[in-house]
Amino acid sequence: MQHVPLLHILIVSTALFFIGMYGMFTRRNLITILMSLELMLNSVNINLAAFQRYLYPQQTDGIFLSLFIIIIAAAEAAIAIAIIIHLYRTYHSVDVEDASELKY
Repeated sequence: MQHVPLLHILIVSTALFFIGMYGMFTRRNLITILMSLELMLNSVNINLAAFQRYLYPQQTDGIFLSLFIIIIAAAEAAIAIAIIIHLYRTYHSVDVEDASELKY
């Protein structure tokens, strides 16, 4: 059975992270920004699983940390979607510029 080299996995993970970072900084739509954040978190999960597989194959710390990140990402997505729905109902837009007009 052939294994994928660690370098290839890290290149894919790095590319995903920077695609997510590009989406975070260049998009104005809140849903697209949320998807970019999820992409960045998934690239971190790929890194954790790869390093756990190649450096410490007998331990499961990387897998448990990845599961914890997935749980936190799900909670973050649920809260963010609720906020986005509220902003859409209030301003009829999910543009970041409209969100800056919130009155506290």
